[in-house]
Amino acid sequence: MSAGTSGVLVEGAATVDAVELAAEEITARSPLQLFWRRFRADRVAMASAIFIVFLILIAVLAPLVVKLLGLPAPSVQNPNLTDAFGTPLGPSSAHPFGVDPLGEDVLSRVIYGARTSMEVGIIGTAMATLVGVTLGLVAGYYRGWVDTGLSRFADIVLSFPILLLGLGIAAACAVNGCLGGLIQAGVPTILGIIVISGWTYIFRITRGQVLSLREKEFVEAARSLGASNRRIMFREILPNLVAPIIVYASLLIPTNILFEAALSFLGVGVKPPTASWGQMIADASSNFVAVWWYMVFPGAALLLTVLAFNLVGDGLQDALNPKADR
Repeated sequence: MSAGTSGVLVEGAATVDAVELAAEEITARSPLQLFWRRFRADRVAMASAIFIVFLILIAVLAPLVVKLLGLPAPSVQNPNLTDAFGTPLGPSSAHPFGVDPLGEDVLSRVIYGARTSMEVGIIGTAMATLVGVTLGLVAGYYRGWVDTGLSRFADIVLSFPILLLGLGIAAACAVNGCLGGLIQAGVPTILGIIVISGWTYIFRITRGQVLSLREKEFVEAARSLGASNRRIMFREILPNLVAPIIVYASLLIPTNILFEAALSFLGVGVKPPTASWGQMIADASSNFVAVWWYMVFPGAALLLTVLAFNLVGDGLQDALNPKADR
């Protein structure tokens, strides 16, 4: 083989390799791969997501975590942990976050308070999202009197001040309960209030998107093939709503956590001995100078949790934005 022929073969092989490499570089990525690639690039959102996962694990495994740390249960009172004047002891090796005026370990109550906040934030948001998405699909798809009725009902619900509504229900049912004891002050009642008021925001977003998507070609194609209305709504339209639903739901979680903390702070939310960050802050507000740790640690936990959820929501919004740079 001559030198010229050998050079041509080498050049041809190099060209083939270059074409294959270029083909690999332009290989299309799935929407999930694109989302993960862009979300992973946001270090602040990733760090916040890791913190949230850690917090959820702490909340789920609260009894085990408290036991491993050698802490007493959150409702265990120890009068020996106060001085002669009744002032609780501050942070120490045995009680890293100190104790409250009743001698209860603050760290233990902060850990169990995370369980209350996660229950209200995640479960309440999930329930409100389910109701809002379902009603939004129905209203946007059928339009007409169905859309008008549901939209006006959402406007009526939005006209109620949510905090005052929560205060009224919780205060009325705080002692003996309402409806024969069916409604009691606590997490279930707060979840109910969140669902009653929170579905409207998801409903409006879903309805607006469905009004646009129902006129698209893929919906017309499914209808021409004989697909039922239920199949079109839940199999054709709903998958295209996942991104805005996830983003808004992630931003609704911290709002619901703050709502529970506000009700507990005002004394009509979660009742003792159940631990709640808002309740702890309220109890410490009257004696903050002497017992600063009783407010600082639950307040810091509430601040970091709400901030983390907001940062994750912003990261999800950027990662799921189809117009952003890939």
